[in-house]
Amino acid sequence: MNHRIKTPEPVVRCSWCQGDTLYTSYHDREWGKPQKNSRKLFEALILDGAQAGLSWLTILKRRKGYRAAFDSFDPEKIARYTRRDINRLMGDQGIIRNRRKIESAIENARAYLKMTEGSVSFSKWLWNWVDGEPLVNHFKTAAEIPASTELSERISAELKKKGFSFVGPTIIYAFLQASGLVNDHLTSCFRHPENQT
Repeated sequence: MNHRIKTPEPVVRCSWCQGDTLYTSYHDREWGKPQKNSRKLFEALILDGAQAGLSWLTILKRRKGYRAAFDSFDPEKIARYTRRDINRLMGDQGIIRNRRKIESAIENARAYLKMTEGSVSFSKWLWNWVDGEPLVNHFKTAAEIPASTELSERISAELKKKGFSFVGPTIIYAFLQASGLVNDHLTSCFRHPENQT
């Protein structure tokens, strides 16, 4: 009897994550997965701000360094940082040593704490923009994916009003994609909701 072994089809992924195992793992396990933990969302916002002008892979390779340097992204600790902490961070090779981005993380921690003094968490505030469910797009190519949208422009404007910085519409759209509020996996990608079994 002739038994033929069926080989699995190769996994199809979004094109941007090809060529680096860290990038591929991030795509497969995290990018576009709905994140509802406020602290994790705060971390993602700070890291997306740090990415401005750089590739996400550059930040991803330093994420462990950022977590160590910024007290595991504890907003209460970061909000108390002083000039001495800024100088310490400027000398830390595990992060992007950009003074404005470092100062922005501190400003954002303070804005985050002020924003969450009320009854609505940061997570609930964000997810209310999409009625609690991810917006699922159906892009076939990476070229179709916008750099920003009307939604990211509105969220950006509101965050700026609340005292956040490095939260322009493009940064916010990347943040929404990464945190799963918007699902921009290509329709051919195994992570697109229509391809999940």
